Parts: sequence; structure tokens; C-alpha cells
Amino acid sequence: MTPIVETLIAAALILGGLFGLVGSFGLLKLRDRMQRLHAPTKATTLGVGATLLAAALNHWWTTGISGLHYILITAFLVLTAPLTALFLAKAQLITTPRSDLPPTGTPRDWSHLDAP
Repeated sequence: MTPIVETLIAAALILGGLFGLVGSFGLLKLRDRMQRLHAPTKATTLGVGATLLAAALNHWWTTGISGLHYILITAFLVLTAPLTALFLAKAQLITTPRSDLPPTGTPRDWSHLDAP
């Protein structure tokens, strides 16, 4: 393996590890459940994506076969993580008493609570 490819793989792994660490730290440090959604859905998703990119590059370089399945896993993760966060946030809003919800800043209530 050439030093350039090894450096790219190592950089992607270090970047993935740093994003994973930041996401895990955010998950522990943020105060409430709504704030904690951002750490795993953004930072940790980027961390796993960078790690899978390193795996795809290593697979391609060592075998000569494209690591398309790694890229597809990354795309699936990037597409589904925001939807998971959306569903978790909606579940949190539904189970939280209205008096504990923050103001919306508009005359209307939270959108899922406005329905008759």
C-alpha cells in the first residue's frame, strides 16, 4: 500500500473516531432529551460515515474490487438518521406535558398538537 493511500485511510479513521467521540460526549453532556438528539444524529453519523469510507478505500486498494456496499451503507445511514431523529422528537413532544414544552415563538401551538 502506498503512503498516500495509508495516510488517507488513517485520516478518515481518525476523523471518524473524533466525530464519534464528539457525538458520544454530546450525548452525555447535553441536558435534555431534545438536545441529546443532535449528537448521535449528526456527529456520530459523520463518524460512522468516515469510518465506512476508510473501509471502502481499504477494500478497494487491497482487493481491487470497489467497496460499493460500504458506500451504500453510508448513504443509508445518512438518509435514515434524520428520520429517526424526527420520530424520536415527535415521540418526545407527544409524551411531554404541554406546560413543559418551550414556546414556539408564534401564536400557534406545536404542529402535531394543533390537530382537532
